[in-house]
Amino acid sequence: MKYYALLIACVIYNLANAQECTSKLSGKVNDFHDGSNIIGAILHIKELDIYTTTDLDGGFVFQNLCDGKITVTISHVGCDTKELDVVIKGDTQFKINLEHHIEQLNEVTVNGHLVGKQSKTSQETLLKTKDLELFSSGSLGDVLKKVSGVSSLNTGSTIVKPVINGLHSSRVIVMTNGVRLQDQEWGVEHAPNIDINASGSISVIKGSGALAYGGDAIGGVVVLNSSPTILKDSLYGKTIVSGQTNGRGFSLSSSLYKTYATGWYINGQATTKYYGDFKAADYSLTNTGLKSNGFSIHTGYKSFEKGFNIYYSYLNNEIAILESSHIGNAEDLINAINTQQPLVIDDFSYNIGFPKQDVTHQLIKADFYKRFKKFGKLKVQYDFQNNQRYEYDLRIGEDRFKPAIDLTLKTHSIKTDLKLDSNIGNTYEIGLSGSSQNNFANPDTGVRRLIPDYDKYDFGVFLLSDFTLNKNVFLDFGVRYDFNKYDAKKFYKISRWEELGYDADFSNLIIDEQSTQYLTNPIFEYHNISASAGVAYNLNTNSKLIANYSLSSRAPNPSELFSDGLHHSAARIELGDLRISQEKSNRVSASYIYNTSVLNLSFETFYNHIDNYILIEPTDTEQTIRGEFLVWEYKQTNASLFGVDLDVHYQYNKHWFASNKSSIVKGHDISKDRPLIDMPSFKTVNALSYSNKKWWHFNSELQSELVLAQNEYPNNNFEVYIPTTDEFELLDISTPPPTYHLLHFNSDITLNISQKTNLNIGLRITNILNTSYREYLNRLRYFADDLGRNIMLQLKLNY
Repeated sequence: MKYYALLIACVIYNLANAQECTSKLSGKVNDFHDGSNIIGAILHIKELDIYTTTDLDGGFVFQNLCDGKITVTISHVGCDTKELDVVIKGDTQFKINLEHHIEQLNEVTVNGHLVGKQSKTSQETLLKTKDLELFSSGSLGDVLKKVSGVSSLNTGSTIVKPVINGLHSSRVIVMTNGVRLQDQEWGVEHAPNIDINASGSISVIKGSGALAYGGDAIGGVVVLNSSPTILKDSLYGKTIVSGQTNGRGFSLSSSLYKTYATGWYINGQATTKYYGDFKAADYSLTNTGLKSNGFSIHTGYKSFEKGFNIYYSYLNNEIAILESSHIGNAEDLINAINTQQPLVIDDFSYNIGFPKQDVTHQLIKADFYKRFKKFGKLKVQYDFQNNQRYEYDLRIGEDRFKPAIDLTLKTHSIKTDLKLDSNIGNTYEIGLSGSSQNNFANPDTGVRRLIPDYDKYDFGVFLLSDFTLNKNVFLDFGVRYDFNKYDAKKFYKISRWEELGYDADFSNLIIDEQSTQYLTNPIFEYHNISASAGVAYNLNTNSKLIANYSLSSRAPNPSELFSDGLHHSAARIELGDLRISQEKSNRVSASYIYNTSVLNLSFETFYNHIDNYILIEPTDTEQTIRGEFLVWEYKQTNASLFGVDLDVHYQYNKHWFASNKSSIVKGHDISKDRPLIDMPSFKTVNALSYSNKKWWHFNSELQSELVLAQNEYPNNNFEVYIPTTDEFELLDISTPPPTYHLLHFNSDITLNISQKTNLNIGLRITNILNTSYREYLNRLRYFADDLGRNIMLQLKLNY
């Protein structure tokens, strides 16, 4: 018996020795980007429920582990939590790289809750999601007017182009979901084909921060950012329904997002808008309705180290143009401009008649990115855009349903950039881009083509750098080279060709002669150098100074070179000039920013000297078979622009707020010593706001908008001959409209329907007093007043 007991004791002893755990797991936790040690990271072994933290060298150790497979979770503030399977076999060493970088933190912050300066050295303003939702039924130009220094160039109420510090069209780049918008932006009545409901936020960049997007951004850049992808298993969305009295229409937008913790995601969004004739204070604006339909779908995979995105969007806008803007003869033109109401006033209608625009824009994008340890991030992107534009005139006979302008613009682009950010204090970005573009002007319209067929080729390369000298001083530098080439085929009337003196300067462009016309082949190449520099200095914890310099160079656009005929939806004849050369802009700016818990203040000023500034101005009238139209000619001069933008937000207490946004731009034609045409008037917007979270998150705001008369303008008035009276009469097309003042009101509440669903109910009233006014930068101000009172109810369901 004693032997059996001894045997059992030996077995138990051997089993105990076999289960003894003496292995060790050790290693280091480093930053993925620069390899630096991450201090204070928490490591957890799930199976044993034991923890440890990294020391000052980023090192860690677990003692007395059994051999086998374990799961280790690593977490740290500002990092994505990482989970790893580790096989223990004796003493084991393991090196861990955490995805720790400020770029990831910014991506989360941008999710609709941040407003103000985003770049350390650029004049940049970010509009949050709530701002975009407030203007869900409007346009990009409407929402951008919330930024000081940004106004709009309008053709009626539905065609709105952004104007940044007095500059617009080809001088302002619009980026949507990482793609530069190509939609014939040269036309003054060509609004950006953008649905703001497809974006999560919008950045407006003035000055040096624009260089990465293009060297021709003399005015600035508008960047529409998509909503950030949440890396967790989730399904969420929102629906916004708006109805309004002016136009008696509605807008409906809905979006749905599906995300996965593995990094995969897919989302879709759709918008429809339907409006009838809008109304001024005292009369209906006949033929001013709008029908708009669009959708987008976005899918891909996202992780910190690599990912890809595929995006497609479709947008169709059918836009009526005020019927009274198309005139039959010179006498009617003078009467239309001099009278105080349109020549055509019909009853309200949803019908979109002639003149009108019908524009369809499609975009598809695919990109891929990859991060490399202790190096940086490489991104490659391809995109294709197809823009189909029809413009319809008031015509008779068999051609009355044919478009007067039929343009198809197709653009292929590819770009790649490498960001070297292993040293967070000093980063570099190198980029290459190239594109080919084809414009086809359908000759079967029965109308002389305004813009010819052409091929355009672009190539660009840039280098940007950011430096952190110390905790208070930040610098950036950049340089860019762009090459642009046009290869066009265009007919010119021989009489017009000789009148412009082209027979002496461009005889080599003629490739064929057909009756009364020359067929020409203009081929132009442009080499552009751009550069930028910026500095930011933190005066203290509450205030800082920013200074910028940017050199920008822009090649002329197709309209400035080749326009030769009636631009129907603009209701004017436009004449380009083959002699027009590149614009060169030297812009300097300075900003002072002060932020406390009570007061936020931003003061910006700039001076922009532009050599060979391209402008278009009226010079005469011309009678065509379709009526009497103003003639506008493209010209060049040397110009200067100076301006000041002011933003102030003051919090009286936790409920009451006051704010002011003011801006002024002065444009001067240096060569002719006179004011520039089409400069924005002085504008100041004051608002008093009240907010109370206890009252269903109640918010309300009363807004006062004061726009002074533009007293500095060139005198382009001239006399026209009236056959019926056999006399000349003055055509006043220069004198700006008088000062006007408008009141607006916004209010909303939010009701919690369930734990994950809420309903926001908003009321918005614009032009409360139903004031009659005309805006200087509205192209149809000659023929009618701007919009009267509008009451809008908006329902937003978040789920």
